[in-house]
Amino acid sequence: MKLSLVLDGIIKTDIDTEITDVCFDSRRVKKGSLFVAVTGYKTDGHLYIESAVKNGAAAVLAERETEGVDVPVLVVDNTRKALAQASRNFFSKPDSGLKMIGVTGTNGKTTTTTLIKQVLESHGHKCGLIGTNGNMIGDRELPTERTTPESRDFYELLAQMRDGGCEYVIMEVSSHSLELDRVYGIHFCVAVYTNLSRDHLDFHGDMDSYFEAKAKLFSRCDKAVINVDDAYGVKLAKLTSCDTVTYSVSDDTATLEAKNILLKPNKVRFEAVMTAAIARVNLGIPGLFSVYNALAAIGACMGCGLSLTESAAALASAHGVKGRAEVVWLPEDTGYTVLIDYAHSPDSMENILKTVRGYAQGRVISLFGAGGDRDKTKRPIMGGVGAAYSDICIITSDNPRSEEPMQIIADVAAGAMGKKAQVNVVCDRREAIAYALSIAKENDVIVLMGKGHETYQETAAGKIHLDEREEIAAYFSTK
Repeated sequence: MKLSLVLDGIIKTDIDTEITDVCFDSRRVKKGSLFVAVTGYKTDGHLYIESAVKNGAAAVLAERETEGVDVPVLVVDNTRKALAQASRNFFSKPDSGLKMIGVTGTNGKTTTTTLIKQVLESHGHKCGLIGTNGNMIGDRELPTERTTPESRDFYELLAQMRDGGCEYVIMEVSSHSLELDRVYGIHFCVAVYTNLSRDHLDFHGDMDSYFEAKAKLFSRCDKAVINVDDAYGVKLAKLTSCDTVTYSVSDDTATLEAKNILLKPNKVRFEAVMTAAIARVNLGIPGLFSVYNALAAIGACMGCGLSLTESAAALASAHGVKGRAEVVWLPEDTGYTVLIDYAHSPDSMENILKTVRGYAQGRVISLFGAGGDRDKTKRPIMGGVGAAYSDICIITSDNPRSEEPMQIIADVAAGAMGKKAQVNVVCDRREAIAYALSIAKENDVIVLMGKGHETYQETAAGKIHLDEREEIAAYFSTK
């Protein structure tokens, strides 16, 4: 594609250089690439312009003049937005042939997007999925490294979904992606807000900034679906000018409300009520949070043209998501239960532990840690939540990254002291899992929190393989 076409709408140029790719990482540059020097969260792409040119870049987009390179350097005000625009042009505006559904919030994004996909596909609509657990084109799974890919990779993925015959793309839209313009240029037919609780403050600074990042999604959508049992959701609903469906489990003024809720150890049942309609919902995922996720999915699917009855009925055959309240297979004579859940914030921990506490006949044994190089202020809060809702809590490593694991554990444990639970510290996560399994008794429920779908651990030495399901299987193989 000619450079002038790649840069259409960004900057005018009469340079006819043929562009073979758009890159923001100098290591991925090949002959003929357009290199976009993005000012990143941790580094500055302008430092790598020479390297990109050496690797074959045919042109460069930058935010300042650059000397000493023998390819055209075009200067724009914002290379992050330019990267998104150039990528969209290079991949022939793939979003224009897709109906985009975005889900944002601290918790519930992965399950909600999955439920929306399952409901729409049950009615014959082929869907793409972009999110934390991975990307999908119909039934075909693709790996992912972050909730929302960088804009160049995002538009390539949309092109694959378009070419794969997808009608809808349902995606998790992280606050980082909105703040860093990874989804710049996209207009959503439906945007969904789940909730907002303390997370990512190492990046956003405070809760108001975190909310403002999330709210950006609702300035670029046709229809909004918003949880008004959440204080920030109430605020968002007042700010949103498009056609809006509000949902709740307790507010009779909401557009869509859950009534007669029945929580079971393995499912939820309730009635989804609107002004002129009512439908019974039976979803095989436990917890009150599953009621909220189901309401969000129903609202989104109704925004796509399905009726309340059609949306609710389809949830009866929907299934859960790996690493979200996932029940792990154990030998029949074990007598206790093990759950794996991705909970890694105070609010999500409280959600899953309250759910388990509601049906556990024995003790609740929780195992968790906190991520390194992330918001340190939530660590003692997590410790407090774990100790408040467990009989025994085992504090261990999560993804320590570059930090000292025992220092992270100490930060978490500081919030657990003085609560009702017995607190144990086991630094090595494999040993911690084995310890939890060894002390469990009949009717106990063990909740392994933080890793969820992840099959690795991020340490100072890099990623190491760690699949909690394998660790559980290995433990019982020796018994």
